[in-house]
Amino acid sequence: MTATGIFAGLSTIDFIHSVIDFPMKDRKVNAQSQEIIVGGPATNAAVTFAFLGGRAKLVTAVGRHALGGLVREECGRFGVELIDLTPDSDEVPPISSVWVNRLGERSVVSVNTTQTTIPSVEVNSAVLDEAQILMVDGHAMKAGQAWARSAWLGGISVVFDGGSWKPETDALLKSVDTAICSADFLPPGCTSEDEVIEYLLSAGVARIAITHGADLVRFASQNTNGTIEVPRVETVDTMGAGDIFHGAFCFYSAQGHEFEDALREAAGIASESCRYRGTRKWMEPAANR
Repeated sequence: MTATGIFAGLSTIDFIHSVIDFPMKDRKVNAQSQEIIVGGPATNAAVTFAFLGGRAKLVTAVGRHALGGLVREECGRFGVELIDLTPDSDEVPPISSVWVNRLGERSVVSVNTTQTTIPSVEVNSAVLDEAQILMVDGHAMKAGQAWARSAWLGGISVVFDGGSWKPETDALLKSVDTAICSADFLPPGCTSEDEVIEYLLSAGVARIAITHGADLVRFASQNTNGTIEVPRVETVDTMGAGDIFHGAFCFYSAQGHEFEDALREAAGIASESCRYRGTRKWMEPAANR
């Protein structure tokens, strides 16, 4: 059976410049390369899910602006079904300015969805009925809450991509069974990972993982805890690695893999992606990389 996953959240248009070093204040630098790609946590995760062989559906704000065509084109290229939250909008979609230095480190400036007007959300129950898993990234929060709540009530696994704490995350967590968070994710009052895990368990989240880039992935639930080693690679670019991790985890989880095994598979794929520039090169045949 082909796994079906829904990914609700952010799409961005990413303007990427590769530089030797990040520029200092009031300085200009020449870039070694430039690229325009479609990004955002939910979008990158959906593309990864589809690339691995799943049926991915992306719930995000795109609209009628010319730049939105890049999102539609990207979805078509990877076979991702687009569910547009703002089909009649003429607003400019979120744009990210990304710098990647020679060490593969990145710096990002983006408005995310803070300037996107999203009308009241209607959840398509027919789309939900086809899915085994739904991922929300905390952006477009009202839409994420609505889709997560409907999925949770329908017995569909809901995965939360916790990149950072955002307003109304508490309400979203009520419909989440699995949270995969970065080390930067700190709920109110939390100053340590132990406190983050306890906070999430107390909120009703059954399974929790905390990623640390190339270092160990920590996981926990009411019954077990441990760590998973991330394969070591020669890093070229870490951009989107966390999003790719989430997409891969959702794919293997939807295929029936146990939590720890799905995390391990995801860690391997995310690590492999860091050997290449951008978020798509790792998907290309070796001859074209």
